[in-house]
Amino acid sequence: MPIKTVNSETLKQWLANGEAVVVDVREPAEHSAENIKGAKLVPLATVSKNKLPDCCNKKLVVHCRSGGRSTKACEKLLAEDPNLEIYNLEGGISAWSGAGNEVGTSGKFFLPLDRQVQLTVGLSVFIGSALTYFVNHSFLVIPAFFGAGLTFAGATGFCGLAMLLAKMPWNQKTGISCVTTCSVK
Repeated sequence: MPIKTVNSETLKQWLANGEAVVVDVREPAEHSAENIKGAKLVPLATVSKNKLPDCCNKKLVVHCRSGGRSTKACEKLLAEDPNLEIYNLEGGISAWSGAGNEVGTSGKFFLPLDRQVQLTVGLSVFIGSALTYFVNHSFLVIPAFFGAGLTFAGATGFCGLAMLLAKMPWNQKTGISCVTTCSVK
């Protein structure tokens, strides 16, 4: 069964008319940094039908940053209940805010998870290469390890480093009340 999608303009109309409930499947820190007003946080790692807010005959719209994780969430939810009226927000919150729609923010700087992965891999390869050149050739195992990890992530879509970073304390703080390159599965 194909996943239904909705664009930002239509979602804005649905929300104005009280026809939709929005669920954010990103991590708590991402949600805290930028969110669609009124969106309920249910991180992808914990998403299931029983964790969803009561929709009361409203359309359920799922979003993430750009659409990758929300597609996975829709697939998971539709596997649990094929009759669920669920929509994936095209382009995620990036498209929503890019269309000029209002987003809530905590006002704190947040480095998105994919950039945390890139920074970690880049620094590890750089430091490992420098250690290999200046100290001992045995340090070549460091850039080789991260190169193999990126190859595996590219081939399978599963990034273990992204999953590990998503569980770090700085990625768990929400700061508000109401939660692809390398994506968390």
